[in-house]
Amino acid sequence: MLKSALLHPEITRALAAAGHGSQVLIADGNYPASTGAAPNASRVYLNLMPGLINATDALRAVASAIPIEAAHVMQPADGSEPPIFQEFRQLLPSGMALQPLERFAFYAAASQPSVCLVIATGEQRIYANILLTIGVVPPL
Repeated sequence: MLKSALLHPEITRALAAAGHGSQVLIADGNYPASTGAAPNASRVYLNLMPGLINATDALRAVASAIPIEAAHVMQPADGSEPPIFQEFRQLLPSGMALQPLERFAFYAAASQPSVCLVIATGEQRIYANILLTIGVVPPL
């Protein structure tokens, strides 16, 4: 029995096997999770139905389990900022900046071998994709 907020066994396994510099993709319901990410990455499908589970729910759970060093987001072509970016900031470590990437640059980043886990969500908001870089756990 676990005491942490994250209980999903496949996600916990993938995070436990990851290390500093590994990356986790939390993808919205429109993201091509089966083809738009590193082939070696574990995939967890939480997209039960539209709207369930959403990207911020997944981020909240993952952020409770790992140190986050960086966060990249998919920037709309017009340069605007989707409202979900503010929600992401609230769930990330204080003061962490979101690093925007153009859509195809984001796909390229998510396809790198450093991506160890893809979490497909039922998120309906567009541009609700976030690529997290795992940081370091300081010594006790």
